[in-house]
Amino acid sequence: MADTSASPWLTIVGIGEDAADGLSAASRKALEQAELVMGAARHLALLSGLSAPSRQWPVPFSDGLPLLMAERGRKVVALVSGDPFWFGAGSSLTRDLDPGEWIAHPAPSTFGLAAARLGWALQDCACLGLHAAPVQRLRPHLATGRRLLVLVRDGGAVAKLAGYLVERGFGASTLHVLEALGGPRERVRSVVAQAQHFDDIQHPVAVGIAVAGAGCALPVSSGLPDDLFDHDGQITKSPLRALTLSALAPRPGEHLWDIGAGSGSVSIEWLLAHPANTACAVEADSMRAERAKANALALGVDRLELVIGRAPQVLPQGPSPDAVFVGGGLSDTLLEILWQRLPTGTRLVANAVTLESEALLAHWHGERGGSLLRIELADAAPLGSRRGWRSRYPVVQWSVAL
Repeated sequence: MADTSASPWLTIVGIGEDAADGLSAASRKALEQAELVMGAARHLALLSGLSAPSRQWPVPFSDGLPLLMAERGRKVVALVSGDPFWFGAGSSLTRDLDPGEWIAHPAPSTFGLAAARLGWALQDCACLGLHAAPVQRLRPHLATGRRLLVLVRDGGAVAKLAGYLVERGFGASTLHVLEALGGPRERVRSVVAQAQHFDDIQHPVAVGIAVAGAGCALPVSSGLPDDLFDHDGQITKSPLRALTLSALAPRPGEHLWDIGAGSGSVSIEWLLAHPANTACAVEADSMRAERAKANALALGVDRLELVIGRAPQVLPQGPSPDAVFVGGGLSDTLLEILWQRLPTGTRLVANAVTLESEALLAHWHGERGGSLLRIELADAAPLGSRRGWRSRYPVVQWSVAL
């Protein structure tokens, strides 16, 4: 256990556009006692007359971490934006430190300042950081009436954001462009996304989005419409996908292996279930793998990992999954390897459509238990001048905990 009785050597100080005027007494004291102050050029420029030597944090950010650790034991202040642990650098700075080695003094976050300027209840807003993330991460949050607070890199990113909203049918959304909040350069302007014309937006910038328009909002239930996915026919169709996700039972922070991913629809819905979920899809066809990756990006979950190859010769490396879905490439060898390799308690769901694969699942169900479900669906279709039921291929689904 770490010794927390000693004084921390690292102090993380959040700073806003109001510079020294916004610093707490504790932050001021830390700066007065510092032997070294590290921060981005913008943060250092906000503080004139520092008594301690200063060092500009390099770009990329990760290059500065070894430099910081080399000062371990000295009184060091790291300057960061706003609240260090709310879309900030705090967790990166403290990742390899014991609790007693550091202390943090946060300043108001940009999200908090933006909500205060707009009069929005912060707890009701979706907050996203898009400095280094694709604008498509907005997709799951786009529904008329929703309010989003988004951090972006610069004015060009605001223009890209407005264009994306127009493209998705939400061009009627109001964009509140908030620049340099909390400081003398603060400026707040509002414009409809489809008429966004500002070409003089200054960093740092955030955008409040009041979503409006006739665009298609993503349902929050499992079994998204098939037409939301680009596919070549290799897709777990919507009703069966809803039953498959129910059997997989995603929980926050869990990891999925999707074997024989096809369009990636099961992996994508697993990721949409919770922002902390992760997934690795295994697909033998490189074109389908690229399509699955594109589908994930289009639906706002760009964190889908792809492994190209055929299971069981190729399986994901890294952490063990909490659940495995076998949608393609089902074989006795694959099931044997999964059973031997995966930890006890892993949830396995396999779908079969051929007689041979049905027989295989029936055998494994008899040997290992679990639940065996036969799913038969039919759609209303024209039958002469009337309508009748057109049956789909039945699917057998085996669900088991290893």
